[in-house]
Amino acid sequence: MRIAYLDCFSGISGDMTIAAFLDAGLGMDILTKGLAKLKLKGYVIKKSKVRRKELAGTRFECIVQEKSHTHRSLKDIIALIDKSSLNNKVKAVAKNIFTTIGSAEAKVHGIKAAGYVRLHEIGDIDSIVDIVGTAIAIDAFGIDEVYSSNITLGRTFVRSGHGMLPIPAPATLELLKGIPTSVSETRAELVTPTGAGILKTLCKGFGRMPEIKISKIGYGAGTRDLEDRPNMLRVVIGRTKDAFSADKIFVIEANIDDMNPQIFEYVFERLFKEGALDVYLEPIIMKKSRPGFKLSALAPSALLERISSVIFSETTTIGVRFYETNRFKMERKIVEVRTRYGSLKVKISSAPDGSFTASPEYDECVKLARRKKVHLKQIYDEAKIAAIGSMK
Repeated sequence: MRIAYLDCFSGISGDMTIAAFLDAGLGMDILTKGLAKLKLKGYVIKKSKVRRKELAGTRFECIVQEKSHTHRSLKDIIALIDKSSLNNKVKAVAKNIFTTIGSAEAKVHGIKAAGYVRLHEIGDIDSIVDIVGTAIAIDAFGIDEVYSSNITLGRTFVRSGHGMLPIPAPATLELLKGIPTSVSETRAELVTPTGAGILKTLCKGFGRMPEIKISKIGYGAGTRDLEDRPNMLRVVIGRTKDAFSADKIFVIEANIDDMNPQIFEYVFERLFKEGALDVYLEPIIMKKSRPGFKLSALAPSALLERISSVIFSETTTIGVRFYETNRFKMERKIVEVRTRYGSLKVKISSAPDGSFTASPEYDECVKLARRKKVHLKQIYDEAKIAAIGSMK
């Protein structure tokens, strides 16, 4: 598995992200051809070698030839990406980043319909180039997962389309919810909303760099020199060293002995909807020999507070506990197979020795069995055989 680690020792912005990937070896021709598929006009891009303190890196610039004061809405930008000839992976990554930022902007400005929020600076040509360019870089390097260091913010004020705003910007703070963050005394905007949106959307975890065999390193320069640190974003690209893919997740638990057990079905549904990786119940004996349940949810660090909030709001517990743990994972992908009853999806899990397991998607098997009026086991078995055949 190919990993990209964003070392944000001086924060992150959209242009710094692209610059770091360019410095790591992304071809300017690949970036230019990819951006041309957007059919945007009125800008030129360039890269240059620069120094920030004692570090040498790459500076990326998107120069808008005629600044427009018509800010696009999130809906406009999604339509622009959808109409482009970019591949589906690039489109999905770019749209996810914009949707994440749009939702945060809508919340801090009190707008209910995120699709209609005017994104001001984020809707300008240069920001569109930064975000779509980042998606192009992720695709070009074949990156499977992105991780990041903890985030350090600066403290100052900046002029924006909304007037003077405190730094960290309200949208930036909203996007960084659930992410390990600290505020330094650096009087500069270290993390922009675009940079925060990239982190929130792409990163699987925050903290120390995963164990990888490093293949490429890139330094992306920010616009200005900082007094206390080199204004650079470092990207480290490599492959996992372990036979299995490894990451860190949180286990969130609560003991419950005074709730109707039927409610757990709805609790499970809410937790999975909020992004829990897995949810399960264990029968336990509590104080005074009362029977109860231990509710457990697995989640990435960015969702720790969100998952805890669901447990508090949907159960009778008055406390949750959580801890970080390591895990190994088999490589997984979803394939669509054809059976004589119709097409459905099967999850393929691959081990390092080349063996694999096939698990048909249960809900799709149920729908097909009901529609065709055949036994569920028959649908399940045929889907599994078809998936195994497709892997040979």
